[in-house]
Amino acid sequence: MVAGIRIGIDTGGTFTDVVAFDEGTGRRISTKTASTPSDPAEGFLAGIAKVLRQLGLPEAEHGAAIAAVSHGTTVATNQLLEGKVGDLGFVTTEGYEFLLEIARQSVPDGYGNSYFWVKPDRIVPVDRVRTVPGRLDHTGAEVRPFDEDQARETARWFKAKGIDTIGVCLLHSYANPDHELRMRDILAAEHPDAVVSISAEVLREYREYERSMTTLVDAAVKPKVAGYVRSIRRRLDGLRPDPPIPFYVMKSNGGVLSAEEVVRQPISTVLSGPAAGALGAALIAEHAGYDRVLTCDGGGTSTDVAVVLDGQPALTTEGSVGQYPSKIPMIDVVTVGAGGGSIAWLSPEGALKVGPRSAGAEPGPLCYGKGGTEVTVTDAHLVLGRIPPHLLGGEIGLDADAARTGLHQLAGKLGLEPAACALGVLEISAWNQANALRQVTVQRGLDVREFTLTTFGGSGSLLLCRLIDILGLPRVLVPPEPGNVSAFGLLTVDVRNDYVQTCVAQHDALTPDTVSRIIEQLTGQAAEALNREGFAPAEQQFRRSADLRYFGQAFEVRVPVPDGPLGWAELDAVADDFHQAHAELYGYSFAADPRQRVEWVNLRVTGVGPIRRPQLAEYPDCAEPAQTGVREVCFDVTGYQPTPLYDRTKLSPGDRIGGPAVIEEFGSTVPIHPGFTAELDRYGNLRVTKDGAR
Repeated sequence: MVAGIRIGIDTGGTFTDVVAFDEGTGRRISTKTASTPSDPAEGFLAGIAKVLRQLGLPEAEHGAAIAAVSHGTTVATNQLLEGKVGDLGFVTTEGYEFLLEIARQSVPDGYGNSYFWVKPDRIVPVDRVRTVPGRLDHTGAEVRPFDEDQARETARWFKAKGIDTIGVCLLHSYANPDHELRMRDILAAEHPDAVVSISAEVLREYREYERSMTTLVDAAVKPKVAGYVRSIRRRLDGLRPDPPIPFYVMKSNGGVLSAEEVVRQPISTVLSGPAAGALGAALIAEHAGYDRVLTCDGGGTSTDVAVVLDGQPALTTEGSVGQYPSKIPMIDVVTVGAGGGSIAWLSPEGALKVGPRSAGAEPGPLCYGKGGTEVTVTDAHLVLGRIPPHLLGGEIGLDADAARTGLHQLAGKLGLEPAACALGVLEISAWNQANALRQVTVQRGLDVREFTLTTFGGSGSLLLCRLIDILGLPRVLVPPEPGNVSAFGLLTVDVRNDYVQTCVAQHDALTPDTVSRIIEQLTGQAAEALNREGFAPAEQQFRRSADLRYFGQAFEVRVPVPDGPLGWAELDAVADDFHQAHAELYGYSFAADPRQRVEWVNLRVTGVGPIRRPQLAEYPDCAEPAQTGVREVCFDVTGYQPTPLYDRTKLSPGDRIGGPAVIEEFGSTVPIHPGFTAELDRYGNLRVTKDGAR
């Protein structure tokens, strides 16, 4: 058998989503299986077996049929969100032992919060920070030699204390890695069991605090991510040891990386799952004719939102995961605790709140019947009739009586009827999602009313009508099989690596030779990584960019650097592009003011190894009737009303359904409120609009 099945697997907090694509026939099939938080690899392998069975393949042929597996994981994300970084050690330059304590002067929620804000514990307390004499200047020139005797003493101290996960960030090592490389060699000799990350390999970019934090986060997640990836690698080898099944892991920057490379740079996976969903939704929306798109990925634990411009999700290097800042390139995703498992609770003042705590997959909502004790968003949807009494096509039955009992008790504490309480739970959840969408648009100078919202994930489409009302959106697009868009996105992304080098210089003082030399060095590193991934030189693509600012500013704007030889004309064109980008982002530029000098800060190269993407087929007509029945559903305070139910798989392109209605399919449900209309387009997307809107 010729291996021709590519599989995308996205492991979430509640379900593991799986999409299989047959490269020979173009057939695509999706499924879900329950996540296994105690051992995520179990749910991973169960998902592979299930989707291959649905393709009609006998178990003996499963290994031979797989061409590649791409995986989005939340292992690193969950570890950081839970603050489980372990007992880390930190090595820095003598005199800078309080670098983490000083951090930045910014205070969450503005300086008005300074009086109340309590500074969180540092990722490494001062008693586990060790310093080593030796000093480089900002050009990388050695000012004082590296003290190897003190470095050995430091390594022995960590070994004696049992600290075996260590981050190293020495001053100005972005310009010259020699001191850090020597420190790593000494740690390997004196403390061979230690897991070590050095900033010169994690982030060759200035700003010592952010570089230190990024390096320490890389060290913190390295043991767990490496163990998880190797566990899956062993199990895949059990399916087919020779030749091994290619196994890729989604990166935060919108690319994938082989499992072997991920072990070398685990921090690149910290927003692995949300990145895949944004990319999959961007591709689907682009085929539907929309290039200004908001993505809303609603899962069991949280909702992830992102903005897409001209078919590409926005990237940032100013992201964070939990309380830990990270300077690695990542898709600009905002996460809010508003998923199907988000718990409804009462504040000490007696106000109704929803999230961010979640019931997750275990024990799950009350209606799962697994021992859950608190009302969740899913329970509210079930009691209001907006979702069916079962999930995944009947695989998971729901206990409506348990949900009603829980809501009755919560409503009693608020002095409300159960239906009114359930409506309140959903209204708060909708506003939580709307605020996240405002954060990626309004707070970035974008008009949310100019965007098409694409909703996906198991719970992403349940509140879309309220989001249209709250945000004034022109339309919402719901892809076919929305619960599996993240897994589908894993099949659409290229292998991608990012490399950066700080080069602070004013534009007039920078020479084309300097820029060309650094760009060539970064391109060489990117090419070497793509060679290891098996891409021939003719297949490799390289994208160049630079971070620029006005002299005296603290933050930069990224602009592209043209391909080919670089001369003064090309550098001037980059500066002109910076003026324009600055005006678009902030509303002004100093292009006409020669007193305001442009400063270059970082040079970047992204190496891309392109893969074959699945083609989106046009949706076929269906002769069978789509309506399957009627159910009592409550959409607002007017109460329950008989509502037609539709099987989405039996709709044909051009079909229009006016609310009230509920459109159901395997893995997802779309309630259409009164006053709204859903229409199926030729790719099978539901386009939902408010009646009478332009």
